[in-house]
Amino acid sequence: MAETSSAAPAPSPLTSGPTDPPAPARMEPAHRRAVSLLLVSAFVVILNETMMSVAVPQLMADLAITASTAQWVTAAFMLTMAVVIPITGFVLQRVTTRAAFLTAMGLFSVGTLVCALAPGFVVLVLGRVVQASGTAIMMPLLMTTVMTVTPPASRGRTMGNISVVISVAPALGPTVSGFVLGVLDWRWLFVLVLPIALGAFALGAARLTNLTEPRYARVDVLSVGLAALAFGGIVFGLSRFGEASHAAGGLVGAWAPVVVGAAALSLFIARQLWLQRRDAALLDLRTFTSPVFSVAVGLMGLSMLALFGTLILLPYYTQNVLGLAALTTGLLVLPGGVLMGVLAPGVGRAYDRFGARRLLVPGTVLVSSAVWGMTTLDERSAAWHVLVLHVLLSLGLALTFTPLFTASLGSLAPRLYSHGSAVVGTVQQVAGAAGTALFVTVMTAGALASTRGPATDVLAVADGVHDAFLVGAVLTLLAIPAALAMRTPQGPAAHGAGH
Repeated sequence: MAETSSAAPAPSPLTSGPTDPPAPARMEPAHRRAVSLLLVSAFVVILNETMMSVAVPQLMADLAITASTAQWVTAAFMLTMAVVIPITGFVLQRVTTRAAFLTAMGLFSVGTLVCALAPGFVVLVLGRVVQASGTAIMMPLLMTTVMTVTPPASRGRTMGNISVVISVAPALGPTVSGFVLGVLDWRWLFVLVLPIALGAFALGAARLTNLTEPRYARVDVLSVGLAALAFGGIVFGLSRFGEASHAAGGLVGAWAPVVVGAAALSLFIARQLWLQRRDAALLDLRTFTSPVFSVAVGLMGLSMLALFGTLILLPYYTQNVLGLAALTTGLLVLPGGVLMGVLAPGVGRAYDRFGARRLLVPGTVLVSSAVWGMTTLDERSAAWHVLVLHVLLSLGLALTFTPLFTASLGSLAPRLYSHGSAVVGTVQQVAGAAGTALFVTVMTAGALASTRGPATDVLAVADGVHDAFLVGAVLTLLAIPAALAMRTPQGPAAHGAGH
């Protein structure tokens, strides 16, 4: 029996309303085809998000850049998504499903082509920004569509498939990248993806039907600017800390953008609270009046921080400390990614039966245990040690993501699905970008501190990796009490009937 909130929810903008359509009793064949196309397309665009993590050493050598600079190939992607995703709450209300899909895959395809032909680092990052703009539309489109057309009793199972996209695809990115970089250079990571993206675009143009009715919605330009300044400033500032001790401006150059970003974030929140009084907010923050949604989003942020920070740091560690090839590194993280994919549908069915907390508590404990285990890695660690820890991390994340996606959106009224999806996506990407920046920053600072002493280059990097995983491990401890406080949304409109 699933755990539920102890009291029946009072009528509120989150749980009821005259504009909410009735929940579907079953999924129509056309809806299944549309969801399948969205799932496959989303898998491709999210897989691309982390494919460059294994390529960092090759980029550093080919383009003559530092590790802190190279990580922007991934961080800029996630940062762009964090800036664009809030706008999707407006986009998905105003345009049709078909138009949103074609825009997303069109932008992604153009960005992929730019990256494949990039003559230098700046153009490569610009191409990644265009790619990310398309990806930012795709993810909320997928989640909003699934919540709209899927019967409540089977949402856990369907969200299990979405967790394959959102969590497994990033985990498999380094593996795919390792295979490609074993025989080809980094440009082929984009050359091979391009025909798949164009194929999805063509299939959507020919077969995708519209699943929602668009309505007029006005975008607030000031909110867009504040969101860009807020998330951009915070993540850019985090990325600067690794070089703060020897770069011009020192710590001031790192703290200044963080302070500016935090101030812009405060103004953004105040602006949304004012606009939502007349239902004109770019990002409707009334979603956070749901306790389930708030706790789930917090847990999501911690989980994505651990996932992306680990994904960027493990390949760097295995190649620069253990001396493993890119292909070997890819193979080391393959079992964990496969495990997440295999478990996701079963975890979704378990959510439909047992609810969120019984999955989240062991999941967060496993994630924390894995990251604490990674603090023991050094220059003498065996490859199997890395493999076991990554599999343990993947198992914990598999038990975490599906309950979080389902419970967070399931606690909202249907008309807030697009805003809830935008909030979840924004938190995912900001946390992912912050995790990437934080882990690389701490690693760089730790390595610099070691090089001032008698440590060799390899030992210095190993010390930096240890420091980064230690910080991450402490943060993962925060997820465990949050998981204990988690509840499954109550009622047939939020969770399967009979629970």
